[in-house]
Amino acid sequence: MLTQERAAEIFARIRRFSSADEVEVLFTGARFALTRFANNTIHQNVEEENYVASIRTNLGGRTARATANQFDDETLRRAVAASEALARVQEPDPDLLPMPDAQEAEGATLSAPIAPSRFFEQTASITPGDRASTVKQIVSVAGKHNLTAAGIDSSSQSIEGIFNSRGLARWHTQTLAEISITMLREDSSGWQKLNSPDARALDPAVLAEAAARKAIESARPREIPPGKYTVILEPAAVLDIVGFMMWDFSGMAVLDQRSFLNNRIGTKLFGDNINIWDDAAHPLQAGPPFDGEGLRRERVQLVDRGVVSRIVFARGTAAKLKKSDIAQKVGSIEATGHGYPLPNEMGEAPLNIVVGSAENPQTTAQMIASTERGLLVTRLWYIREVDPYEKIMTGMTRDGTFLIENGKAVCGVRNFRFNQSLISMLSNVEALASPVRASGEESIDMVVPAMKVKDFNFTEVTKF
Repeated sequence: MLTQERAAEIFARIRRFSSADEVEVLFTGARFALTRFANNTIHQNVEEENYVASIRTNLGGRTARATANQFDDETLRRAVAASEALARVQEPDPDLLPMPDAQEAEGATLSAPIAPSRFFEQTASITPGDRASTVKQIVSVAGKHNLTAAGIDSSSQSIEGIFNSRGLARWHTQTLAEISITMLREDSSGWQKLNSPDARALDPAVLAEAAARKAIESARPREIPPGKYTVILEPAAVLDIVGFMMWDFSGMAVLDQRSFLNNRIGTKLFGDNINIWDDAAHPLQAGPPFDGEGLRRERVQLVDRGVVSRIVFARGTAAKLKKSDIAQKVGSIEATGHGYPLPNEMGEAPLNIVVGSAENPQTTAQMIASTERGLLVTRLWYIREVDPYEKIMTGMTRDGTFLIENGKAVCGVRNFRFNQSLISMLSNVEALASPVRASGEESIDMVVPAMKVKDFNFTEVTKF
């Protein structure tokens, strides 16, 4: 794996090869391995290792990038020359800030919580044989229940680092293990997915049994009419739909007038029980503790008891918004350490989302027991935006949708299409579970609770 010491030596050579006013190098890469299975059989095993140096040069306010994944002198000289040549043909950017130095990168967050180590030797040392053993456990569960299993088991060691000519040097290493399982019957399916930097947090047999139970219990699904139902959304369903609004908690999105939070920051938009923050140091989160410019990621309270309290900012976005005619409408404007690598058009986004629980969290079983009639939803997919300002989303349920009657999940039902405003949904949350690290397919991983929501709007029923 590429080390910080090796990266520092590569950066030193890049600096010597460059005549730019400023130089920044973003290092990314991983050693990634994956075992894929279907029809209860492993059919693919792949492994790759690759590291990239993305070189940004600044020539009098003109900036551009070029990349290299080989680090000999000749390749690095060509990449530096390409970055500088691209920069020279750009128009000067009057809003481009000097690269941050180490002191600015730490900013006011010297007392901020330090993110825990996210590198685990137990994950880094996983072999193809270990992954095959994991798949064997999953397939054994499938065989026991006369089901067909498909999915993946992957593991990785990754790095992310940033160096610049003003003395900034940041480095992050991480491991990640992930298991995704789909259990299939003729007319039903069940699904579970989870990842963690620490492979010991994943129990393949438990995940497989949960997916199998969903496939078995949703067999012979009934068709019930669409309409507004009380729903219990499992964590994967919560993150996949809620994730679609998090990109709007961006200073650049507000500045561009493309955020549903325009003219709403500081207002009560959701229910009293909704609290959301971005916290890279949360023990269940993953990823680097710094952003694409090397600034430490601050913990930011985005929603406080239903009130949209803050949004996140890159350095450049904060500087532009302070001079804009909407500066008085967006609350506190300071760089929060959430910027993407420059140059980019998106600005920034919160990437370490934590949705809080209620004072008295309920288990999913308790939510079901308190529901006279409703639906239990395992996951959502094919989610698309219908109305960007009211944040109306459409999508479908899949892999385990159940009818609840008189406090019990009584049978599987055919899947639904929904049209649902996130503003309305998060104003109608009746109960919350304790937050857990969750993975889906439509959004980034988050720490979220299961939710019980009234009047969730289903508009069509499928034939499967």
